[in-house]
Amino acid sequence: QVQLVESGGGLVQPGGSLRLACVASGFSFDYTSIGWFRQAPGKEREGVSCIFGKDDTIYYAASVEGRFTGSRDKANNTVYLQLNNLRPEDTALYSCAKGSGCYLGAAYAVDSWGKGTQVTVSS
Repeated sequence: QVQLVESGGGLVQPGGSLRLACVASGFSFDYTSIGWFRQAPGKEREGVSCIFGKDDTIYYAASVEGRFTGSRDKANNTVYLQLNNLRPEDTALYSCAKGSGCYLGAAYAVDSWGKGTQVTVSS
């Protein structure tokens, strides 16, 4: 049974940082593409980062390039997303997802989702 469990969200001031984690189980983690998505109230879901399963290349959306950093810890079946220099417009529910590959910073052909972790950026 595939499971993806996110953690690490919270309330942070503009300019602050958070580290999100996505713990995976139930599938072959090492060679699977994992994406991070976010969705703010009233807005469409946006792919922000994706780590490609075949070679661990990480792709980012233009809106977060240079501020967010993805990584994979194969020993602990965990994907991380470091969020730096956060802005109010980064406020959203962040979810990780298991997909078939990456395209323009987003995972595609997603077949499993986590429930998400809330990130709120406010002074």
